[in-house]
Amino acid sequence: MKKILFSLACAMNVLAVCAQEADNVIDEVIWVVGDEAILRSEVEEERRRMLYSGEKLDGDPYGVIPEQMAIQKLFINQAIIDSVEVQDSQIDQQVDNRINSMIASIGSREKLEEYLEKPISTIRSEYRTAIKNQMIVQEESRHLTSDISVTPSEVRMYFERLPKDSVPFVPTQVEVQIISLQPRISQQTIDGIKARLRDYTQRVTSGESQFSTLAILYSEDTGSAPLGGELGFNTKNAYVPEFSAAAFQLTDPNKVSKIVETQYGYHIIQLIERRGDRANFRHILLIPKVSSKEMSDARATLDTVRMELDSMKFTFEEAARYLSSDKKTRNSSGLMFSRETGTARQTMEELPAEVAREVSKLKEGEISQPFNMKDPETGREQVAIVRLKKRIEGHKANYYEDYQTLKDQYTQYKQEEIINNFIREKQRETYCKIKPGWEKFDFKYPGWGQYHR
Repeated sequence: MKKILFSLACAMNVLAVCAQEADNVIDEVIWVVGDEAILRSEVEEERRRMLYSGEKLDGDPYGVIPEQMAIQKLFINQAIIDSVEVQDSQIDQQVDNRINSMIASIGSREKLEEYLEKPISTIRSEYRTAIKNQMIVQEESRHLTSDISVTPSEVRMYFERLPKDSVPFVPTQVEVQIISLQPRISQQTIDGIKARLRDYTQRVTSGESQFSTLAILYSEDTGSAPLGGELGFNTKNAYVPEFSAAAFQLTDPNKVSKIVETQYGYHIIQLIERRGDRANFRHILLIPKVSSKEMSDARATLDTVRMELDSMKFTFEEAARYLSSDKKTRNSSGLMFSRETGTARQTMEELPAEVAREVSKLKEGEISQPFNMKDPETGREQVAIVRLKKRIEGHKANYYEDYQTLKDQYTQYKQEEIINNFIREKQRETYCKIKPGWEKFDFKYPGWGQYHR
């Protein structure tokens, strides 16, 4: 189903991020699906967008793109019948994320408006319609496939019927345990950061400087700093609790929050605008720098831990539970889990680069020397040791060792089958007419319009 949803997303993707070409072509209706039209201008706009973003199509764009748009309409019509809806707050969140990403890429809100030759309000409105349709299709796809259940016997039969050249190759996987230690930050360093943030606050409240200017110059949040610290419209759940508690207490856009400490560092926050349960803020983040001595002390601590593990004074699991700075791996006795599958087995590519480098040197059961790495979530410096619990060499999948891989593949096969059958059924039921000259292409789903001529 992922492949199908990806192809649908291409058709439903948001509007072109390049300036429109000269408007010297008279628009025309090229497809009619049900009681809805597909315009030539819509196809041209999507084609330009895909050219601009470097996306490739499997076929002629003048055949592929209209067909994808027609499929989108089938899904949206079925979603109305099934009462499938998406929340406005979810749509707005996606719109804000997309526009913020574009602003970050191009440099500023003003440059984006100049580039697209539209005010931000128009861009937002157009994006909202496109993203709403995209989300409805995704929800309807989930609705259509929600009742799928897979039994072990079905997986076995599927596996036994697979041609040999279709049996998936499972890359080398590892199970890794980690103990990470955040170096102790000196109080002097923390006091220095707080003094800087108090100075920024004073400069803003006195009118000496704009918060956005200071964020561009000094904030260490690389994502929001180029945007003047702006984070976009979000609900409380989008942020860590300490940040949310301080940010959503703000009511006056001219005020600056108190200094807030989170796992990422130290912040000051300014309210820009509220919209119901969502709000847009600016912030300035300063991250405490760890001195070389503090890093050396942390390495020495983990070196001692490693020696005591080698002498079997305690187990790696016990050490992780009591010593590790990371809550997730501490609660799992040091075991690292894949973000993609949620299981302990991971490919080397899924591991943080520093961890993968150390694991590649280890045999099963061995523990690495202490090494420096950045926390994958916060980016803060830390020291770690890792233990290679298990290595499963790359191999052709087999039923007993790779049941989950085969189950996932079979589930995806069933999802794709349901979606394909849905599209073909709706083709037969839905009126479709294609303008002469636009029906000559090789469509993925042949038969458009042939039932209603």
